[in-house]
Amino acid sequence: MNQLEQLKQYTKVVADTGDFQSIQAYTPRDATTNPSLILKAVQKEEYRPLLEKAVRDNPNASTGEVIDKLLIAFGGEILKIVSGRVSTEIDARLSFDVEANVAKGRELIDLYENAGFDRERVLIKIASTWEGIKAAEILEKEMIHCNLTLLFSLPQAIACAEAGVQLISPFVGRIYDWHKKQTGIDYQGAEDPGVQSVKRIYNYFRKFGYETEVMGASFRNTSQILELAGCDLLTISPDLLQKLADSNEPVERKLSADNPGPAAKMSVDEKTFRFMLNEDAMATEKLAEGIRAFCADSGKLKQIISGMR
Repeated sequence: MNQLEQLKQYTKVVADTGDFQSIQAYTPRDATTNPSLILKAVQKEEYRPLLEKAVRDNPNASTGEVIDKLLIAFGGEILKIVSGRVSTEIDARLSFDVEANVAKGRELIDLYENAGFDRERVLIKIASTWEGIKAAEILEKEMIHCNLTLLFSLPQAIACAEAGVQLISPFVGRIYDWHKKQTGIDYQGAEDPGVQSVKRIYNYFRKFGYETEVMGASFRNTSQILELAGCDLLTISPDLLQKLADSNEPVERKLSADNPGPAAKMSVDEKTFRFMLNEDAMATEKLAEGIRAFCADSGKLKQIISGMR
């Protein structure tokens, strides 16, 4: 078996792309998207008809509403390919507004259900701010399952688990990027700070019995992926999926619920969350940077749509 086939023995593999045509070759269970991936996809000729249809069919809608229709169009095509779920992201400008996140999550689920898809197959993707986590807690009680993204620290993860969130996406590559920039060290294997962060979160959840799924995300190389073999899920870009498929080197399970390791129980209320996040320069900077980047790409998508009207 190649490395991708071996990895699937231990971990649910998720495609991290808006390019649904590239998904079929790797047979992932789920797929995730974000504004940057959708922006990249709609600039390809093969996806132009989806964008044109969303604009044409909604002449009186705001650009934000057209984007929502476009997100559901991409998500629907993905759901025709994968057997599991698709993650669809809420506008990052709402990251600090509980009520707006809840309202938008409900709107997106209604759009999916009106298109004929069961809500169990959709994860609403929300930034892991305190407000985002509180919004997800409300949505989960309505059986609208959530994927908390832009997650860089254990306090963020614990707050999500205590809120009963379905799934979290701790980022590996962006943590690696920050530490490499600070130290000049090209971290490898188990020494990678991003890998260590996900392992710490996974082990904590398993030790204390949290049901929240852990999905490692934002990978820079296959070494980071292989160090997390055994994690609940891993969301991987098509280029790295191909590299795994091209290699027959052995894959060893690195994470197991049977061996979570030592950890002290923490309780994270709002004051603790904000203080601990503030104490973590990497997590604070990367969370803010991620929200800004997603806002910028959403803005570019709106410009494209406005130019078509």
